[in-house]
Amino acid sequence: MEALTEQLQGALNSRIIIEQAKGALAYLYNVSVDEAFILLRTYVRDHNVRLIETARSIATDPANAPDLIGAQRKYRPGPK
Repeated sequence: MEALTEQLQGALNSRIIIEQAKGALAYLYNVSVDEAFILLRTYVRDHNVRLIETARSIATDPANAPDLIGAQRKYRPGPK
């Protein structure tokens, strides 16, 4: 039971960090939070990095946000 509680708490903490990062990206890129998550997900897949680590970096200091413009163009192509 204690292990399950720890797992659930870890999942909740990760979710909070990811939500904070989505909010920061939505603000920085002027997109919806759903689009921000797509940008984040595309970036981590393309760069083979962990979602939670990237989200934590963004949530801690949005200036650390990786350049997601390439991911944004891949998701929503437009003028370069």
